[in-house]
Amino acid sequence: MDPRIYKIFYRSDALRPPARIELAEWLEDNLYLPSGVSSIPGRVELWPFQKEIAGAIGNPNIERVTLVKPVRVGFTTLLSGCIGHFVENDPSPVLVVLPAENDCKSYLADEIEPIFEASNFNISQDLGGRDTMLARRFPGGSLRIVPARAPRNLRRLTARILLLDEVDGMEITKEGDPVKLAEKRTISYRNRKIIMGSTPVFLETSAILRAYEKSDQRVFQVPCPDCNSYNQILLKHLHWEKDNPESVKYTCPDCGSMIGEEHKLEMIRNGRWQITNPGVKRHAGFHLNAFVSPLQNASWPVLIEEFLESKDNPDTLLTFVNTILAEGFSGVTEELDIEGLQSTAEDISLDNLPEEIRYITVGVDVQHDRLEAVFLGWNEKNRIHVLCQEVVWGSPHDSSTWKGLDDLLLKKWKHPFGGQLGVEAVGVDAGDGNTTESVLDYCQPRISRKIFAIKGQAGSREAVKRSQSARHKLLHIVAVDYFKSVLNGQLNTEGAIRFSNSLETRFYEELASERRTIKYRRGVAITEWTRIGSRPAESLDCCIYAMAVQKLCRVDPFQRSQELKSGLPPKPKVRQ
Repeated sequence: MDPRIYKIFYRSDALRPPARIELAEWLEDNLYLPSGVSSIPGRVELWPFQKEIAGAIGNPNIERVTLVKPVRVGFTTLLSGCIGHFVENDPSPVLVVLPAENDCKSYLADEIEPIFEASNFNISQDLGGRDTMLARRFPGGSLRIVPARAPRNLRRLTARILLLDEVDGMEITKEGDPVKLAEKRTISYRNRKIIMGSTPVFLETSAILRAYEKSDQRVFQVPCPDCNSYNQILLKHLHWEKDNPESVKYTCPDCGSMIGEEHKLEMIRNGRWQITNPGVKRHAGFHLNAFVSPLQNASWPVLIEEFLESKDNPDTLLTFVNTILAEGFSGVTEELDIEGLQSTAEDISLDNLPEEIRYITVGVDVQHDRLEAVFLGWNEKNRIHVLCQEVVWGSPHDSSTWKGLDDLLLKKWKHPFGGQLGVEAVGVDAGDGNTTESVLDYCQPRISRKIFAIKGQAGSREAVKRSQSARHKLLHIVAVDYFKSVLNGQLNTEGAIRFSNSLETRFYEELASERRTIKYRRGVAITEWTRIGSRPAESLDCCIYAMAVQKLCRVDPFQRSQELKSGLPPKPKVRQ
């Protein structure tokens, strides 16, 4: 059909295209994946559970499609193919919203452009204006990719097709919920389509789980090879011998048959989506876990091994629950047991290093009358050893205070292997506007020693990232919420962190000074780390900074072991 005539059809809202395209079939006929996007380049072959999702996206009678998804099920590729469908068959203004600008850039460069080029989908580089990097034109419509963190970019846009990916990674901004803001951009279209997908994070705040609750709530079920009854494959249905993930089998809830991995593909091929909330008619919701993925890295033994490795640590368990089970995790944490943590202290210190230590990082918190420093030791598996807490008294505006810190950081300590260990990296708090310049003046000449100025920021973001500020190029931005979650998970796991018996009681009190709670911002529930009473938090902050700069270290544990045994000083590493 002539695109100009087609434009009249969809703009009128009263008329529909003369023939409905079966989107799953069209994708398999027209969507090609190049090498670099897929390990198996060529024409796409949709998995059975993807076909009905595609069908709902292509169905004009369905206004909303919500997908609660794990990793390893190909949703990003499906999303890209569906965008291609709207470019080729249903020209419309298409708006894609992702959590951050880097997500938008990488999605366009790594997914959209290679797939569209391989599939011969027609998009132009020219849209005009200053935001052409994330915008494309095609006959009858346009494609724009916008970060949720910049809601001002949504103000002047309208779209008939709205696609939102990883909505649980989108933060509430000063202008409100970015999901709601984006949905408002579709309000002028009666035949709009809103497609939302995400891995869930926290039960209490999950936008994708709230959307799914309002849908017809479809679940993917597979037949038992013995009794042919249909059920979801859930973690509780998988059983294995102790410490032997390879022995895992699926137990049919109806007949009790034990089904091996070799039957998985056939079960998936014959699977079906079951609607569990039939009262909802125009909102298709899909909930999927990774146990039905046919990928080799999602085989049942692989996933059970990941579960066994993660189950004893709340932080790694959260990741497994979110990304494999596609379920939410409780976002509230309890107060830490201060006396219990202190009771585990051992006779370890900088002067009595455990043999397993391979390098040391330091976090420095800047106060108006002192510098607080916590020394963390790290082994080959990145286990934390809290070795020491030191205080350098004096104003941060006084050069003698920084000299005192430098004297401390230049020390070396004897290792049980025979060599000596010094400090590998240091993170110094530069977040206080009153002392930022003093911190930068100290850190910048010492960057070769991996002494970094650090500024903590809350919210969902990259763990450690260099500042984009031209004035503060060597400042590193740290995702404090991420590191607090990691640290809290380890503190709640028995034996995960080792403590020196040289640490004072106030160290543990400050380490346990915050907990994650649920708050409401502009009417939307969010998780937030909040202070318990009026407890100081210097020790906690120091640990976070020392954990952050560990991400900037490039230590080969085997090489370091050889250096320590030889007595030679560690070879300097070039930062990447």
